[in-house]
Amino acid sequence: MTSEAPPFWWETADWRAWALWPASAIYGFVAARRMIGARREALDLPVLCVGNFTVGGAGKTPTVVALAAEARRLGLKPGVLSRGYGGSVSEPHLVDVHHDTARHVGDEPMLIAQHAPVAVSPDRAAGARILIRLGCDFLLMDDGFQSARVHFDQALLVIDAARGLGNGHVIPGGPMRAPLLSQIRFADAILAIGIGAGAEETVRKAARAGRPVHRARVKPRDAARIAGKQLLAFAGIGDPSKFFATVEEAGGTIAARRVFGDHHPFTDAEIAELSAEADQAGLMLVTTEKDAMRLKTGTQAARALAEKTTTLPIDLVFDDLQVPRRLIEDTVKAFEKRRFGVAKKR
Repeated sequence: MTSEAPPFWWETADWRAWALWPASAIYGFVAARRMIGARREALDLPVLCVGNFTVGGAGKTPTVVALAAEARRLGLKPGVLSRGYGGSVSEPHLVDVHHDTARHVGDEPMLIAQHAPVAVSPDRAAGARILIRLGCDFLLMDDGFQSARVHFDQALLVIDAARGLGNGHVIPGGPMRAPLLSQIRFADAILAIGIGAGAEETVRKAARAGRPVHRARVKPRDAARIAGKQLLAFAGIGDPSKFFATVEEAGGTIAARRVFGDHHPFTDAEIAELSAEADQAGLMLVTTEKDAMRLKTGTQAARALAEKTTTLPIDLVFDDLQVPRRLIEDTVKAFEKRRFGVAKKR
């Protein structure tokens, strides 16, 4: 299963967005009402939801990984709830990195499961029960801010600092999952990732609503592996341009780039084309961790391509290094207030 947002979603609103405005207005009204009237199951442990305002890549996955690492440093046992977008799982399932495939559970859950236990399920409450039985005492919900049926104690909404909200219209005329103010209303904090002015209007509105705004950036890890190299870079993620910029930040020279849809399942023909093009031009292949995960757990041809492709992993670095700790502590305090009526003193 793949998804690819129309390019006009990320441009200044034009006739296409306005022609779809009636449908967007209906979608937005229903989405807002659903958020207001949602009946969410309360779990007996703290839940921090990491969501975003729009469809497409904003940086949720590295945010979840960073927060899981911080939770472990605080002595907690974090688990992650995921719907498993891009996979085929229909029943609650604990991701097994040694036996599952991205086609089965989704590429993002496979990636996150290298850092914390991940339960994949369309019914997130059922997934949560798997993690609770496993001994997890803190849950990170990857997405589900607008629609999940699980109560969250805190919600962090991630936004791409450069792309922002795109044309600002709600689906299908734009990338917004619900009207902006309806989403800010239920958010506890905002995280702007990257550099750019695309998110500044949203940041100002969040600040006026009393929501703290944090900032972070993506940093390439093991940059030396591609520094100074001539590359064929390819990516099938929400915003491939961010990956290409990260490659160049790491010192690599992109001689050719290939873009695929988000969560794209590579065909053997596409794999052969990538391999042949790189060989003929003498280029090093480089891709994202998510794409590499789909290749490593794919067909024999996909696994062969994974072997000859360099992966550029990334880390999320907060401008204020204390923010991850505060986010987790605020979630625990909110849970204790929900459960006991007052937060425990520490």
